[in-house]
Amino acid sequence: MNLLSKVRTQVKTDLNSLGQVLAWFEQLTCPVMPSTFWLQCKIALAEAFTNTVRYAHCSKPADTPIEIEVTFSNNTVEIRIWDYGAEFDLESFLRKMPPVPVQAEGGRGLRLMEKVADVLAYRRTEDERNCLLIVKNMVPEG
Repeated sequence: MNLLSKVRTQVKTDLNSLGQVLAWFEQLTCPVMPSTFWLQCKIALAEAFTNTVRYAHCSKPADTPIEIEVTFSNNTVEIRIWDYGAEFDLESFLRKMPPVPVQAEGGRGLRLMEKVADVLAYRRTEDERNCLLIVKNMVPEG
């Protein structure tokens, strides 16, 4: 893996910050990445950020920071999102999660992230935060 760049941002716990997060991510656009690949990364980021606000930080004040890091390598984008929510076993939750009814207004975010990501992990860190890791590997077009 040849690291090309690593960038970070921090926003408040507010669904209205999603536009700011997506605008920040959009300005990172890498010309060598296919548009479909980039769109999938953007969707995963939007779902992850929204879940962080709605679930991990649901009882936190709006000024609780959410830190986001995007790392680019030759064929991979890694997105990390740190939150201050309670510990959560993502793998177990996904195994037990029932299918989402078609008419449901929400509840598809984790499945969408799982489908888009080549790696999806959520771990407690030493500083009492959680880190959601989304890794997307670029498959050469052809």
